[in-house]
Amino acid sequence: MSRRILCIEDDLAIAELVEEVLVEAGFLVDRAASSPSGLARLGDAHDAILCDIDLPGQSGLDLLRTLRARGSQIPFVLLTAHAGRENQIEARRLGCDDFVAKPIDFELLLAVLNNVLQKSAPPAATAQPPVLTEREREVLAWVARGKSSTDIAEILGIRERTVNFHVDRVMRKLDVATRTQAAITCVRLGLIPG
Repeated sequence: MSRRILCIEDDLAIAELVEEVLVEAGFLVDRAASSPSGLARLGDAHDAILCDIDLPGQSGLDLLRTLRARGSQIPFVLLTAHAGRENQIEARRLGCDDFVAKPIDFELLLAVLNNVLQKSAPPAATAQPPVLTEREREVLAWVARGKSSTDIAEILGIRERTVNFHVDRVMRKLDVATRTQAAITCVRLGLIPG
């Protein structure tokens, strides 16, 4: 899934170049030319903000202050030709995640952006084991014991084709290539007895 970035930059040439680089890197990009228009465009779908400090009207620092006062924790990266110590201290106090100085080193910009997005990503949900039917568990329990499809069909009183159908379904559910891998994975996940 592509991450969506809001780029707030009043210099059209820079904004277009940033957008081009980010799109090539697989991001979706929305642009705004001022803090108020950026604030108006900002939505829940945005994963990060790239913002110039020196904007007409309300500065990038003012926008950052507004967002943090509203409780927004969206990653915020300042693009600036004014990366002086005072601006950096002020931005850090306001909760800025990082800086990229102008002229922009686009390789650095991508590294910074990927870093702040990684830090802000919610913890991955623990994958739930697939749900197997009673028949699938029964068939895989016999596979785990080393029985062939012919043997399993005879033991369970079903057709060999039906056995293979259940084995194939379990292999797809577990995303494995062989019946042996399916059986081992099922035992490891506690889906069948070991």
